Amino acid sequence: MELSVMLSMLGSSLVFTFFIFFITLVGSLPLGVLIALARMSRLRVLSSIAKIYISFMRGTPLMLQLMFFMFAPYYIFDIPIDVNWKYWACSIGFILNYAAYFAEIYRSGIQSIPVGQYEAASVLGYSKSQTFMKIILPQVIKRILPAMGNEIITLIKDTSLAFVLGIAEMFTVAKQIANSQVTLLPYIIAAAVYWVICLIIEYGLNKTEKKLDYYHD
Repeated sequence: MELSVMLSMLGSSLVFTFFIFFITLVGSLPLGVLIALARMSRLRVLSSIAKIYISFMRGTPLMLQLMFFMFAPYYIFDIPIDVNWKYWACSIGFILNYAAYFAEIYRSGIQSIPVGQYEAASVLGYSKSQTFMKIILPQVIKRILPAMGNEIITLIKDTSLAFVLGIAEMFTVAKQIANSQVTLLPYIIAAAVYWVICLIIEYGLNKTEKKLDYYHD
């Protein structure tokens, strides 16, 4: 197989890698906020449910969760699995899994803000929404950015787990080419692409972190 053909196949499969990556972020980032708020709720039932959810999603393998969402409709509800269901199962699995991790990061960031800042803002006449948006949120973003960056970089690599559902993302295609051509080159190229993507994300996160340097602890 010519190198140009190999690169073309890997490039086409990269679309699915980015699809999983972006759909997970779009779904899990806001969902993580809701779960974090539920986890910090004074309602014991709501807090307990969120705590159990986080514990379960972080305590079981993502691959197992993907398989569950893939086959649960058929085995539990006897619903025929559509050919496109694997994309939905993949999206649901990734979003629910990463939302649990993001929720704990959000919670740690919010709880790290001293209570005195809320009290000072109240004395100055700030409403609760103004206090959160103008004082608390910028500090929380700065504090959680390194941890969020780690999870986002991990997500890029975890997209390779979609192979268990038969989704032709980059790792799956690299594996197929390597097996058919008996060569390690597809793996080397795929590794280089993953690395470059991670470097780009790191660069973006570092730039963002520098812009937030004026929020000193």
